Amino acid sequence: MRLRERLHRLFAGRFFPVAASAGVLVAFSLLTRLALLVSVEQQAGLPFFQALGALVVGLLYDAVVALYFCVPLSLWLTIVPSRIVAWRVHRALIVLGMAVFAWLMAFNAVSEWIFWNEYGARYNFIAVDYLIYTREVIGNIRESFPVGAILSGVTVVALLVTWRLARPLWRRVARPAARGERFSLGAAVVALAVAATATLSADNVPAFERDEARELSGNGVYQLVAAFRNSSLDFRSFYATLPETRALAVVREAFLAAGDRPPAQPHSLFERVVLDDRKEAPMNVVLVSIESLGADYVGAWGDPRGLTPNFDRLTKESLAFTQVYATGNRTVRGLEALSLAVPPTPGEAIVKRPGARELFTLGSVLRDRGYEAMFIYGGYGYFDNMNGFFSANGYRVVDRLAIAKERIHHETIWGVADEDLFDLALDQLDAAHRAGRPFFAHVMTTSNHRPYTYPPDRIDIPSGSGREGAVKYTDYALGKFIEDAKRHPWFARTLFVITADHGANARGTFDIPVDQYRIPLIFYAPGQIQPGRFERLMSQIDIVPTLLGKLHLSYRTKFFGRDVFRAAPETDRAFVGNYQALGYLKDGRLVTLLPHRQVRLKPFGEGPGQVPDEALKDEAIAWYQMASLAWTGRQFRDDRGNTKPAEASMSAPAWQPTVTAPSAPAFSPAGPATR
Repeated sequence: MRLRERLHRLFAGRFFPVAASAGVLVAFSLLTRLALLVSVEQQAGLPFFQALGALVVGLLYDAVVALYFCVPLSLWLTIVPSRIVAWRVHRALIVLGMAVFAWLMAFNAVSEWIFWNEYGARYNFIAVDYLIYTREVIGNIRESFPVGAILSGVTVVALLVTWRLARPLWRRVARPAARGERFSLGAAVVALAVAATATLSADNVPAFERDEARELSGNGVYQLVAAFRNSSLDFRSFYATLPETRALAVVREAFLAAGDRPPAQPHSLFERVVLDDRKEAPMNVVLVSIESLGADYVGAWGDPRGLTPNFDRLTKESLAFTQVYATGNRTVRGLEALSLAVPPTPGEAIVKRPGARELFTLGSVLRDRGYEAMFIYGGYGYFDNMNGFFSANGYRVVDRLAIAKERIHHETIWGVADEDLFDLALDQLDAAHRAGRPFFAHVMTTSNHRPYTYPPDRIDIPSGSGREGAVKYTDYALGKFIEDAKRHPWFARTLFVITADHGANARGTFDIPVDQYRIPLIFYAPGQIQPGRFERLMSQIDIVPTLLGKLHLSYRTKFFGRDVFRAAPETDRAFVGNYQALGYLKDGRLVTLLPHRQVRLKPFGEGPGQVPDEALKDEAIAWYQMASLAWTGRQFRDDRGNTKPAEASMSAPAWQPTVTAPSAPAFSPAGPATR
């Protein structure tokens, strides 16, 4: 009997459940991909051959995933004797298993659709990250979508698939099969799965011109597993690098160009001294990071919808920074930038890494000046390790648990309404003032997040109608907070720094939509800071040193950010990224570093383009390489006991580039073993 006939007999008989399962998976995956393709066509469109290529490559990945799922079932049907396979109970279990499998495939299709609409990508590390917080994620889904209707639809689809396959499954699985044929087929399935695992990677998809095509060509289940395996990436192993002495020299030269000085006795490779010859201007500091407030939603930044009348009014009375770019697309990246002032490193944000304690932070500098440092959050601070990170770094943490139930006007799974958060902040600021200490408070909002609900009768957009309403409500709460603060004795000596943790729509896994990383930033301190506009390119990591510059502080620093008012315009740059793609904006161009040592360069906006391409690529590599080294080599630790400056080595125009960085351990999600 020829091989083709034998295979047909097996897959039409005992191994029919294997073929049926593979067919169900491929069918659901193909339908999902077609639905996502329709979505892409409606938004941006894809050239025909790009779309066709995505479908073809996608079928390859679907087949591989189907193969993985088939291995256990194939092994079972290989080793189980024919008399057991023919039992009615066994056949019933096969049919029941198909029902469960079909339900999971239908549910996954819906989940992929929801994830795509939120992040513009297949499952990636964000999905892995959210699996840790099932309560919040499930709660957010229940508040945002008609879960009952969705699950009912999924169940109906699964039952229809099962009904169509139940009879042939029942009959065919009981057909006899020769032992030799069974074992040969089982071994072949395992061998194919092993071969596919060894040769296929989620990162070696053909280089489509459009990233939408690359994402479409993937398989959600496959990419979820790949994202889980790649939740941490050792920079030196996966990204393009320079010799460490060369990379260190590039970064140190940039520090000096920003006006920093090498200390006489450095405690780390990146430690400098910031010297300000002006008299210190001590003020309380309130740093408000607003959830997902992209610049494209703010009227003062050009949005015509009138969603931010209070922010717009404050902007006219503030020092406004118009070209600020967030470092990432998640809250933890924003918190990382606004506390550590460091470029984003691949994998987890430092906020979530074990060992992220006793680090050099904005709180470190201000505590050495007698400030009380606080982190005030409207949600439960265990989420994303916010409480753990800030408390381990000297901040007093206050979260949702500190708010009495009767004071809460509205809440979602993510946190209380922003007006309730700001009331809590006022209480904490009053307490710090009564204690006779200057205060620094980092206040993190939550209302501008799906399901976009808020207390009624606050604004003219109904609660739950979408992001526009949430933006306008947050603006309402912010305006109320500032007006309430004006009635407190500490207001006249307080600097309000108001910005966002990240933009609203910074999607993508490999592509970096730079325009979606732009965020608003204002320094508001009536009578203390002159209103105006700063329109040069600026990174989110520059906010901290620029803030300290407005206080006229001299201090020892490990920040990678710089005071933009001390830096020459030709040195302006910004860092944008996600979990794998690392972007460097400068001179009208974007350099993107990707795993497998890929380096891309493309124009962005308008710029003089004076830096040669290769030199610009080297700059990007150097910054990210040294930021990763700083973490793995424990260079971010606040190990000096005091941030006040010692004598600077003013005689040395630069650090010697011959200094060799200490050997750093390979990157792991655990980071340095200090916790």
